Amino acid sequence: MLSVVINDAIAREELVVDLDALVCEGARRMLAVALEAEVAAYIAAHTHELDERGHRLVVRNGHARAREVVTGAGPVPVAVPRVDDRRTDPATGAKQQFKSQVLPPWCRKSPKVCEVLPLLYLHGLSSGDFVPALEGFFGKAAGLSASVITRLTEQWQADRAAFMTRGLADRDDVYCWADGPTACTATSGSLDDERLCCLVIVGCAPMGPRSWWRSPMAVADGFRESGDSWAELLRDLRRRGMGAPVVMVGDGALGLWKALRDVFPETRTQRCWVHKVANVLNALPKSVQPGARRALAEIRDAEDRPHAEQAIEAFAGRLRRQVAQGGGQDHRRP
Repeated sequence: MLSVVINDAIAREELVVDLDALVCEGARRMLAVALEAEVAAYIAAHTHELDERGHRLVVRNGHARAREVVTGAGPVPVAVPRVDDRRTDPATGAKQQFKSQVLPPWCRKSPKVCEVLPLLYLHGLSSGDFVPALEGFFGKAAGLSASVITRLTEQWQADRAAFMTRGLADRDDVYCWADGPTACTATSGSLDDERLCCLVIVGCAPMGPRSWWRSPMAVADGFRESGDSWAELLRDLRRRGMGAPVVMVGDGALGLWKALRDVFPETRTQRCWVHKVANVLNALPKSVQPGARRALAEIRDAEDRPHAEQAIEAFAGRLRRQVAQGGGQDHRRP
């Protein structure tokens, strides 16, 4: 069994897994596919329109310069496909122009995108049901046709099914990181059950002295991060060949730890440092938070347990002096 040994700052930074980046990348890919499908449907609808030389009047024309769209999943870089439309309006003589119903040219922050894009990725990918998200995102009468939505849904469902049934016996993950973000939008009633959440497990395996391979292992729907939901997911991973990881990192959700004791009792647990640091800083006066953040980083990055304990004692002593000098302006207790 492998053990976790962190020798330098570079390796420690490589161990950090950012769920927001994972969601953002999935959202970017799905939005890119949707935009491509919208353009393909537009061009297909006008393939019969030709000029006097028999050339099509509506054709592809590369992609526009990439731009960021602020969404509920974070800034998503998008390169919108362009259309060369040579037709003119017979009544006004004005040149016809393709306008995306999914993402207008002026759009930099769309309320509809903010509400539905996380649902499209989290809820759609976890449960395989993309229809509600696609209808909320594109509308029933604009953008993609029903046949295109059906085709995309079937394709994504097939991709998810393959992802959730692939064998894991060839993996040797040192540690896994787990979280259960709630898959709901800003508007009420967007989901049938607001307690539905998306259970995510990311594995990390060594590829060299300073190289780590991180990849998603499972994305599934759950019920309020309950122990039963986590246990079902962990048992599925075990059936597919996953061995017990050395360490499981999570945010302290009790359901995960209970399920882990039942399925992988030999796996050690560790609270997520991001949540730990946030909890400690929230209990401290703002005047000492910058120094406290650096001290907590020293504890986290210590070579071994004795050095970590020394850093803890130094931090505690320094913190007592700083709070005493503050004159009791902030009554929050660390």
